[in-house]
Amino acid sequence: MATRSTRALAAAFLLLGAAGAARAAERYGIGRAATPAEIAAWNIDIDREGRKLPPGRGSVAQGRAVFEAHCAACHGAHGEGGIGDPLVGGQGTLATAKPVKTVGSFWPYAPTLFDYIRRAMPMNAPGSLSPDDVYAVSAYILNLNGLVPDGAVLDAPGLAAIRMPNRDGFVADPRPDVGR
Repeated sequence: MATRSTRALAAAFLLLGAAGAARAAERYGIGRAATPAEIAAWNIDIDREGRKLPPGRGSVAQGRAVFEAHCAACHGAHGEGGIGDPLVGGQGTLATAKPVKTVGSFWPYAPTLFDYIRRAMPMNAPGSLSPDDVYAVSAYILNLNGLVPDGAVLDAPGLAAIRMPNRDGFVADPRPDVGR
C-alpha cells in the first residue's frame, strides 16, 4: 500500500508536468526528462479526420495474411472473437438490450481504428506492425464488416474517406475545442 508521501509525490508529478518532473527528478534523483526524440516517438496520434496518418498502403488480401499471423489467435479466424473481443458483426444491435460493440457496429471513425491498431496491437507486441501492415489489417477488418470491397487498398486518403455506420451515434462534446 502506498504511503501518504508516495501518493503526494505521485500527485505532484502529475501536476507539475514535464518541466516539473524534470526538476523533481533532479531534486529526488529519480527519473529523467524525456528527450525530444522520445516525445516524437509517442506523438503519433491520429484524429477522426485522419490527420497525421503516415504514408503507406495495404490491401484486404495483405491484411488477411497479417491478421492470420498476428490477430486471429485472440480475435478468431474471421474476427468473430475469442479471448479477444469480436471485431465483426453486431450491426443493428446497439439499441437493443444486448448491444454487440464491434468495428462494424460501434466504431465511429476509420482513421481511429488505424490509430488503435498501431498503438495497441498485437497485444503481445504493440507498435510492432509497420504502417503498411496496419493499413492492411484495417482494410481486412473493414472488409469483414462489409465496409470496403474485397479488392480494396487503403492509404491515408482512402481510410479517411470511409464513413462508418455509427459515425453519428455519439453525443458531441459541448466543450470548446482546446488544442486543435
